[in-house]
Amino acid sequence: MKVTVHRKAHFNAAHRLYRKDWTDEKNEAVFGKCSNPYYHGHNYELVVAVTGEIDPETGYVIDIKVLKDLIKTEVEDEFDHKNLNEQVEVFKTLNPTAENIVVVIWDKLRKHLDNNLELSVTLYETPRNFVTYNGQ
Repeated sequence: MKVTVHRKAHFNAAHRLYRKDWTDEKNEAVFGKCSNPYYHGHNYELVVAVTGEIDPETGYVIDIKVLKDLIKTEVEDEFDHKNLNEQVEVFKTLNPTAENIVVVIWDKLRKHLDNNLELSVTLYETPRNFVTYNGQ
């Protein structure tokens, strides 16, 4: 029997969607107002889901405090109140779209979880725009 444990978190960050090898006109045509050279921000909401068998000794799939602390150190501490393009190393060369951000978060969390646990991460850029990645 598998159960999924969810943990919500959030962070606030600024970013700019653009390609350095494109003109400002092409960036604006593709990314619209999200390519603003002065950046723009989001109040990101994050849902991390861990699926696995219930441990018969603890009754846990994963200790939720362990998951909470992992999200804080790997995501919130690194991304919160940051300019993603300028202050987060991976996004200096990777366009910080919601799709790329969710994959980066998944990769950062995955390496700290037991191999028998499944991981899915959903990132809300706005209440109506969100992406999910589960490693596939």
